Amino acid sequence: MMSKYEPLWQYLQDNGSQILQLSYEEIETVLGFPIDHSFLNAKKEAVAFGYTVGKISMKEKHVTFHKEK
Repeated sequence: MMSKYEPLWQYLQDNGSQILQLSYEEIETVLGFPIDHSFLNAKKEAVAFGYTVGKISMKEKHVTFHKEK
């Protein structure tokens, strides 16, 4: 079963950066829908695509992703 966040994880994998910081707006553009609290539960899915979700800044509205070594 495909997660609704899979396009984001695929985007990270395709990007390949060691550290990638995306604004909520950029994430929503990749996904095609606004992110909500379900993102907090889904963030563990990123590991299957070689990334972990680092800092989620509610104030600055961005998320930092780190490539697994």
